[in-house]
Amino acid sequence: MAAQMACFNVAVPGLAKSSFKGQSLKSASAARAPVASKSAFTVRAGTDYGLGLALNTTADKCIKKGGRAPVPLELEKGAMPLNTFKNKEPFTGKVRSVERIVGPNATGETAHIIIEHGGKMPFWEGQSYGIIPPGTKVNSKGKEVPHGVRLYSIASTRYGDDFDGQTATLCVRRATFWDEATNAEDPVRKGICSNFLCDAKPGAEVMMTGPTGQVMLLPADPATPVIMVATGTGIAPMRAYIRRFFVEDVKSWEYKGLAWLFMGVANSDAKLYDDEFSECLKRFPGQFRVDYALSREQSNSKGGKMYIQDKVEEYKDQVFQLLDGGAHMYFCGLKGMMPGILSMLEGVCKEKGVNYAEWLEKLKHKGQWHVEVY
Repeated sequence: MAAQMACFNVAVPGLAKSSFKGQSLKSASAARAPVASKSAFTVRAGTDYGLGLALNTTADKCIKKGGRAPVPLELEKGAMPLNTFKNKEPFTGKVRSVERIVGPNATGETAHIIIEHGGKMPFWEGQSYGIIPPGTKVNSKGKEVPHGVRLYSIASTRYGDDFDGQTATLCVRRATFWDEATNAEDPVRKGICSNFLCDAKPGAEVMMTGPTGQVMLLPADPATPVIMVATGTGIAPMRAYIRRFFVEDVKSWEYKGLAWLFMGVANSDAKLYDDEFSECLKRFPGQFRVDYALSREQSNSKGGKMYIQDKVEEYKDQVFQLLDGGAHMYFCGLKGMMPGILSMLEGVCKEKGVNYAEWLEKLKHKGQWHVEVY
């Protein structure tokens, strides 16, 4: 199987060029919440919550110029960390920085948050941290209790943005609710944890649990093609994978496969880490592809809004070919993304005369299907 997968290292026979090539790559710059609250929140663009409205790029700060970044390879050794810190005895991390990483016309605010753990809370790519926001709530029995844990997918590799294994990064969308009746935000319905994190100042303490999760771990074989499908802040684990593939010098796990990212957001200003992906594409054009679904700027083949399933469907033959060859497919984002994707895949299976249920079950049985939605 490894040899079969290795044939997809650079080019796949019949694989059409990505629509990403030639597109502008401007840097326009728990409740289970890998990167956002589980509830659906309505937000209004153009609101400054204290971080300004300008997009802060990250590639210039956390991608080494001239090649891959050396990393402490001892973090490749040993068993996978799991539930090192629990609710009753959490770890206290410290916020290093909080930066807005979307443009002024994005639908809401998303922040890039670096948290220092000093190497005491190691993790693997695809895992999550739990965050316990400060304060208390009144439970269903009328008792005042601490807030519960919210889970956030980690947006950096185990080495962190500084490549030293001392930090982790979260990608957090501020959860707010715009009340059309009052023409103002409803403070009662805002996300407690996301607002705490987005408002945090350098040096602020953060109570953390975990790391948790095994569903989104990368394949053991670095020659395996990886297809990533993300909406919004579901980009978090995908960023970690891409940095491991193309940014860091992990000599014991040098990636040889094809990495293909499908990213769905509302508009160009809402793209996340576009500058980093642009740099990786420039350095590894034969191994990395990116295709965006911009629902408020693009139209699908039927003339409707371009959603993530529509963009994947444009490349259905290539995607199925890769999966048949052993590729792993990862999904992360709001749970509302999955019905459309599954319906689209079922339709493609019908076109191809493939039994959809058996096809999907086979992917799951072989460990090629990875889903984390919230």
